[in-house]
Amino acid sequence: MEQEAKKQGTPALEVINEVKKAIIGKDLCIVQAMAAILARGHILLNDIPGVGKTRLAVALSKAMSLHQNRVQFTPDVLPSDLTGFSMYQKETGKFMYQPGSIMCNLLLADEINRTSPKTQSALLEVMEEQKVTVDGTSHPVPSPFIVIATQNPFGSAGTWMLPEAQLDRFMVCLRLGYPEMADEMEILKGKHNQEEVRAVISREKLQQIQGEVEWIQVKDAVYQYAGDLVSRTRSHPMVDLGISPRGTINIIQMAKSMAYLRQRAYVVPEDVRDVFLPVCSHRLMLNVKARMAQMDAGQILQEILKSVPVPKAL
Repeated sequence: MEQEAKKQGTPALEVINEVKKAIIGKDLCIVQAMAAILARGHILLNDIPGVGKTRLAVALSKAMSLHQNRVQFTPDVLPSDLTGFSMYQKETGKFMYQPGSIMCNLLLADEINRTSPKTQSALLEVMEEQKVTVDGTSHPVPSPFIVIATQNPFGSAGTWMLPEAQLDRFMVCLRLGYPEMADEMEILKGKHNQEEVRAVISREKLQQIQGEVEWIQVKDAVYQYAGDLVSRTRSHPMVDLGISPRGTINIIQMAKSMAYLRQRAYVVPEDVRDVFLPVCSHRLMLNVKARMAQMDAGQILQEILKSVPVPKAL
């Protein structure tokens, strides 16, 4: 999967190579994040502090000329800080809409699990419908619109877990992890610089590419393969809540993006396999049997990948 980032010649791959200036040694995560953006999806970066989650989001916004707003989520952040509010104007005698931070191309929701469920829920409508409703009036957000949220899975004091409905709206959940020693040496030597990241495509170009991704061809055998994988998650004895239909759609959307980055006009089973874990790991709700067996979502998904036959001829 790392091969995609080594190719040259397409605008999407130019963005990937530009972002690699700021994020050293995490080529796979960069490719997966770019694939999610091309599929018009939202991204959850779930990892420990200091591994580059925020840096990745900022670098992506710079490379694609996106108008970015960053919100540092704390318990006192209000829903109106995100969605905006109506203010009475004495001159006109009318209430005028005052946009919130959500009116941008890329919303960086930093430490999203440190704000209240009421504020978290303010993102539900816009992540699904690309609009916010304030005082009964809907306001569309700029296009393209992407939410990249970060959260720390450790240290639960003062945090609120994201509900399943919110998690399901994130197309992928990515973990950067610790860098390899050689990469960390490069970081220590200062060979990564976020300021060097330049805009290589425009917002309009990104929208054009997103449209091209939608035309990637998917044969019935691939649809069936994705459906079989999802079906196994719903019947697995260690899973209480399997993958939703939205999750199944996200698998195909991400697989189309991976095919596009691999410079193919059609999806193959390998594309589905490569996106299965990042699309599904945050959606599974495990039961007591899984905890007793010390199994996590990643292990169960790997087991499912091994058990479902891969279509041979397309």
